[in-house]
Amino acid sequence: MKITLTLAMFFISILTFLSLPTPSLSLSKPCNKNDEKVLFQIKNSLGNPYHLASWQPTLDCCKWYCVKCNKTTGRIIELTIFSGNISGQIPPEVGNLPYLQTLEFHKLTNLTGQIPSTITKLTHLTQLRLSWTNLSGPVPSFISQLTNLNSLDLSFNSLTGSIPPELAKLTKLYAIGLDRNKLTGTIPESFGMFKGSVPDLYLSHNQLTGDIPKSLGYLNFSRIDVSRNQLTGDFSMFFGRNKTIQIADFSRNRFWFDLSKVEFPTSLTYLDMNHNKVYGSLPASLTGLSLQGLNVSYNSLCGKIPQGGDLQKFDHSTYFHNRCLCGSPFWACAN
Repeated sequence: MKITLTLAMFFISILTFLSLPTPSLSLSKPCNKNDEKVLFQIKNSLGNPYHLASWQPTLDCCKWYCVKCNKTTGRIIELTIFSGNISGQIPPEVGNLPYLQTLEFHKLTNLTGQIPSTITKLTHLTQLRLSWTNLSGPVPSFISQLTNLNSLDLSFNSLTGSIPPELAKLTKLYAIGLDRNKLTGTIPESFGMFKGSVPDLYLSHNQLTGDIPKSLGYLNFSRIDVSRNQLTGDFSMFFGRNKTIQIADFSRNRFWFDLSKVEFPTSLTYLDMNHNKVYGSLPASLTGLSLQGLNVSYNSLCGKIPQGGDLQKFDHSTYFHNRCLCGSPFWACAN
């Protein structure tokens, strides 16, 4: 009898323990009703697409597709709408999600119009990705008001006009993606004056003109891609003994300078400068690099390819169409 009572008390204790709320459940709050109201407004502005079919009042909005909440507060912190059959413009109501940290509209080819100014209200925003859409109009200077941004991706759109110099005010950026648009004008002088982190620059496939400002040489970039523009002058300011640049693509522009005296840092792993007007010889500092990619074709280079390092592992296409470049692995030099 005593044993039976002891066992009964034991099982009662276990059941009591299991009935207690777990810490994780007690910390999870339902979606904030104000945020839910805004999300319904966004859905309505986008024409109630099937892509957002889970956005129903019978389901807590923290469990909706494309949405993420802070478990402690129930406030919306991420809105990531991508790869859906969605038409229209970015709803201005997105600016009414005050705790949003990530805003993404990606691979929505029927999304048109301009970037709404209401996003300036998103003071907590750290990631802004509006890419692979049909957004048009300028890259707005008011983006510089989003002072907590660490990633800005506006690539693969139809944006026009010049790059706003005010973007250099964003001190926490680690990457700027403005590639694959229709941008014109020059690279802003202010891009050599970033405070704090130095962002990776992706400006390729635009219609940018002029020289790269020398001020960019004051900073230590890690990755830069300005390929397929109409840029001129000299890009050697990105290199030097104390630089740490890793990936550099300057291909298909109109750069014209003497490459002979450029000193490449040991950090460089990828260099593409094909289809320019660069002259001189390949510097010996290239032999000290661990190169994963190299293309110096379609320039006006001369002289013997330096022996050593990784320069001989690339095929003829790396060195094609230069004025008088020779040596292994390219054409043999004349005696």
